[in-house]
Amino acid sequence: MHLAEKAGLWDDDRKTAAREVERRIQAGELTVVRFSFADQHGLLRGKTLAAGEAAGAMKNGIGFTTTMLLKDTSHRTVFPVWGAGGAFGSHEWEGAADCMMLPDPSTFRVLPWAPHTGWMLCDIVFSDGRPMPLSTRQVYRRSLTTLKEAGYEFFAGLEVEFHLFKAEKAHLGLGNAAQPGRPGPTPEVSLVNQGYQYLTESRYDELDPILEILRTNIAGLALPLRSLEIEFGPSQVEFTFRAETGLHPADAMVLFRSATKQVAQRNGYHATFMCRPRLPNIMSSGWHLHQSLRDRTGANAFADPEEPLSPVGMQWMAGLLEHARAAAAFSTPTLNGYKRYRPFSLAPDRAIWGRDNRGVMVRVLGTPGDPASHLENRVGEPAANPYLYMASQVVSGLDGLKRQADPGLSADAPYEAKAPLLPKSLDEALVALGEDKTFRAAFGDFFVDYYIKLKQAEIDRFHAEVSEWEQREYFSTF
Repeated sequence: MHLAEKAGLWDDDRKTAAREVERRIQAGELTVVRFSFADQHGLLRGKTLAAGEAAGAMKNGIGFTTTMLLKDTSHRTVFPVWGAGGAFGSHEWEGAADCMMLPDPSTFRVLPWAPHTGWMLCDIVFSDGRPMPLSTRQVYRRSLTTLKEAGYEFFAGLEVEFHLFKAEKAHLGLGNAAQPGRPGPTPEVSLVNQGYQYLTESRYDELDPILEILRTNIAGLALPLRSLEIEFGPSQVEFTFRAETGLHPADAMVLFRSATKQVAQRNGYHATFMCRPRLPNIMSSGWHLHQSLRDRTGANAFADPEEPLSPVGMQWMAGLLEHARAAAAFSTPTLNGYKRYRPFSLAPDRAIWGRDNRGVMVRVLGTPGDPASHLENRVGEPAANPYLYMASQVVSGLDGLKRQADPGLSADAPYEAKAPLLPKSLDEALVALGEDKTFRAAFGDFFVDYYIKLKQAEIDRFHAEVSEWEQREYFSTF
């Protein structure tokens, strides 16, 4: 048996997709294929093989070091590697041993900006085919399986804000090399348009040359792009994507972010999905996750002939609200993201809901009899790992369904309503996650404790640095 068979992934659909990939590679002019997996932060990592090696890789996998799963956002390995038992007390983690990427041939694409290059997203398994417990795509897949057993399918659309700057200077001198735990200097950038003229056509036209390049490449990847918009702040834009089921919206978000950064860089721009860049007059960016459920007949379980949202939708929303503080560790996984939770800012600061109100955390969109009734969770940041963000929605919502929870009354004054406040820091969110029994039951203690330790390492490095604020506040005063 080859590795894909041992892993239980070599079903008829995968075989058919693999044959089609082989046909396209043989018929085309591809020279290489990139094999990528989404790491714990939702960043793509992987290896590039000569095109002729792709057929074997789809069956036998591609090895990579397990330390890739042990790093924080500075690419510093947080867990022990070289001692007996490695990070988690078993031989699979000793000495930077290998685990395997198994390509998912259904995700195959040719990269429009590098037309000699094929691309495939991979699942992660151990060398003997056992599931990798730290694979975030697998965490999300498990939550979808649990939801399916309850009779539903997750249906999600993406509304993603980000910043697009003109790249002026990259710091690539010999002294600028990054080190684990201490990233190199950021590029110098300038604005591509002024801000605070939300949705104005003239501002859009200023960006049209680079937006059209991005649109063309995203269309070439067959991602379900709906709209391109000028956002509120300078150099800030928003892309939205049609709703899809299951793994597809998370896979799309991973590829969209990576593609946008690559295409922008090739054309002299810098795209960033950082929530609030430290630049003058810049606005925070959010990632609003539109969601509903499809029942076994394919109908929208949130639609109701007499109400804007069905009882199923209300119970699901109650779960999102009740677990919002713990889920913030996944929807807002960076220290920077918590600077967005401000009152009177078009971002939420507490766990409340409302009908078509942009100040609440969960916005109900729809009318009685509307087949497209759904929820818009406005809590997330665009740097979130898509698999964990969406898995957190499934786990929270499903708990609300099981308990037939009540979300309470809608909030007409979202920044004054009495409701649990969202965490003010990543530290707070991690404490809430550690105490949340629903997430521990769904994700497992092993994964929750691993994730908390991983993110705590970033917090510890942040607190060890002397900030510019501290220098200004104390250096002359005392």
